[in-house]
Amino acid sequence: MLDRLDHALRARPERPAVLTAGRSGAPRTAATRGELAELADAYAAALHARGLRAGDTVGVAVRPGPRALAVLLALWRLGLRGAVLDPGAGEDVLRARLALARPSLVLADATAQAVAGWARPLARRARLALPDLAELGPVATVGPRLPGCAPGLDADAPRAGVPASRGTDGDAVIVFTSGTTSRPRAVVHTRAGLAAGMASVSALFRARPDEPVLGGTFFVLVPSLAQGAPVALPARSPRVLARQTHRLRAQATYLTPPQLRDALRAGARFRGTVWTGSAPASAALLARVRRAGADRAWGVYALTELFPAAAVEADEKAAFDGDGDLAGAPLPGVETALDTEGQLLLAGPAARDRYLGEAPDPWIRTGDRARLDGAGRIVLEGRCKDMVLRRAENIYPGLYEPALQVPGVELAVLVGVPADDGDERLVAVVQPERGSGPRAIRAALAEPMRRMGTARPDALLFADIPLSGRSRKPDRAAAAALAAARLSGGRS
Repeated sequence: MLDRLDHALRARPERPAVLTAGRSGAPRTAATRGELAELADAYAAALHARGLRAGDTVGVAVRPGPRALAVLLALWRLGLRGAVLDPGAGEDVLRARLALARPSLVLADATAQAVAGWARPLARRARLALPDLAELGPVATVGPRLPGCAPGLDADAPRAGVPASRGTDGDAVIVFTSGTTSRPRAVVHTRAGLAAGMASVSALFRARPDEPVLGGTFFVLVPSLAQGAPVALPARSPRVLARQTHRLRAQATYLTPPQLRDALRAGARFRGTVWTGSAPASAALLARVRRAGADRAWGVYALTELFPAAAVEADEKAAFDGDGDLAGAPLPGVETALDTEGQLLLAGPAARDRYLGEAPDPWIRTGDRARLDGAGRIVLEGRCKDMVLRRAENIYPGLYEPALQVPGVELAVLVGVPADDGDERLVAVVQPERGSGPRAIRAALAEPMRRMGTARPDALLFADIPLSGRSRKPDRAAAAALAAARLSGGRS
């Protein structure tokens, strides 16, 4: 797919490739298809001139946009392995993770270098941090330089002798995921696996040329651009994002559930197909997207180790009346199994090859407790580690949380709070939609909570649920701490 993208960009160089939004939401062209191809050529030539060769690791700390995409295209062309540096992971974790994959070069834009340098105190307020990048390896600046930045890549490096793409052999990318500083986890995707993942995305959604797609992930950018569609990067401000959806009229949209909730709250309107994933997406959220104009709304079950794994459409999810969260049928090529503890295992052509420093393993241990229904669909029952032990009974929150998604509820989680006797109290923390009152929600929750039987919560609290991580999933530890503080203060 990446090789096809390279040819497709050059076929119509004058057409827009990457769009952004102004404050009014009006689309702006950040790069044409020809400019993107030219940038990728320049980066490939500069990296080759520095002596980097197939199999070398390159750290990448570049904000999403044309430059980041061009860097990844250049790495693919040269057979280099990109290690994506996430400033939200924390300095110590990144140091530990990069010790496993010492980069031959770190590519960073001026913003990343500021986060690692003079702007570190300000960045920490936004929970962003990078170690001194020079500790990790030689550094080169991508894009405009500011005072104190490392030298830029050689824009005039000779292009003769730069090799063509290496096909699908070897590693492509390292993406850091869960783990600790003592045992960091780094997901290694091969070139073949990355190509298979993008082929799966293309099979899910066929983009029409010249009609914009809204979404900022690599798995949205590459297939859409390869099919001739320009891609708009979602605005960070919910208000601007809502205006962007009005002005852009995208044929398809991919946003995380938190982005969708924020955009809907700000009055977003959609058309075409809306996809959401990277965090749980309830049937109620998909229904709200449909009411906001989308023709169809899909929830995608995906992991860092396998994107995408399964998908479910709004109507199918709404019709599901069993316990747990319907994630949908596994996509073609995805194999499923359950271990003795009920943990979901996945395998397939798009799965990660291994964790860095470990032997290859075809099966991904998702950490999700699940079952397969009569149609072979995946039904999630919660995270294995999120189990709450109350009165000697194991309670898996994900089995019951969908029942809390009644009208007026934007987000809901079940958490365990330690009790004085060493047991745990089960607490439902509910975040109301704007304009919804606690009294009406309590009334709507009465019957669903009654049906929970022995898993009925001990307390119901109304609060904004803390979010964490790149995909802004509910932070259960923080939600449990919030619930403990509220209960100790006598508020519920």
